[in-house]
Amino acid sequence: MNRSTILERTVAERARRFAALGDPARIEILGRLSRGTRCLCEMQDDLGMAPNLLSYHMRILREAGLVSGSRNGRRIDYRIERQGFEALCAELEALGEAGER
Repeated sequence: MNRSTILERTVAERARRFAALGDPARIEILGRLSRGTRCLCEMQDDLGMAPNLLSYHMRILREAGLVSGSRNGRRIDYRIERQGFEALCAELEALGEAGER
């Protein structure tokens, strides 16, 4: 893999993480998950959101590396993915440092 392909993939991953935070519903979901592991059924009741819409938002957050899920019988329990947020914070810090130059 050449350097430009690696750079493009890195930029795309960064953009995906930032974009995942660009929707109020996803911010609300992350707020719920910050209090602990939750299944979709619990969040659906709390948020009053259609199951397909909630699944869509969870997919965006998973693909961004901000949440992860594990199967527990028929349900999937979701949690905050700390490493994804650490990467996001590091990226923001690097952008801020670049702006100071």
